[in-house]
Amino acid sequence: MNTVITIGRQFGSGGREIGEKVADYFGIKCYDKELLTRAAKESGFCEEMIQCHDERPTNSFLYNLVMDTYSFGYNTSSFVDMPISHKVFLAQFDTIKNIAKEGPCIIVGRCADYALHDLNNCIHFFIYGNEDCKVKRIMQKYDLTEDKARDMIVKKDKQRQSYYNYYSSKKWGRADSYDFCLNSSVLGVEGTVKLIIQIIEDFEERNRS
Repeated sequence: MNTVITIGRQFGSGGREIGEKVADYFGIKCYDKELLTRAAKESGFCEEMIQCHDERPTNSFLYNLVMDTYSFGYNTSSFVDMPISHKVFLAQFDTIKNIAKEGPCIIVGRCADYALHDLNNCIHFFIYGNEDCKVKRIMQKYDLTEDKARDMIVKKDKQRQSYYNYYSSKKWGRADSYDFCLNSSVLGVEGTVKLIIQIIEDFEERNRS
């Protein structure tokens, strides 16, 4: 296998679980939160800082100003003058590229499709779902009321959308930003996993011929 898979996802669509199951099938790594730990090690940022900015663009000028009085290992003049949120994005961006160079894997979220848009051995998926299915999933997962689950979904998706649209040249969740957009509510998690596996195997076969 030689394919790198990226998965963008709506909150509550099961995107991460789908990514993990596909990775298990192929015997490859799936990077989600693990990417943050590695980005921290490779960039010199503390992990809490990277988690704080994870898929959340900050518009707080004061916060950026305060944080920029510290030094984080990168020392070119243009980098030093950059807001902390940009530095964290670049650290993740570099880590995503490094991970992809190491071989086949799955990377969830964090503009990975944009970071790897120039690689020919990548397939980019976006997983979405019907609202009722997503609400039910989040209610069960976090033991929330229906209203709180809906609020959480709206908030998380707004964060992901703002982050993606701010840092990439594409639009989050729009079909022409990805190779495949799949509704996990139609086939369920297991069915969506099977479909993605089939797509990857066909992609691999095509690239071999």
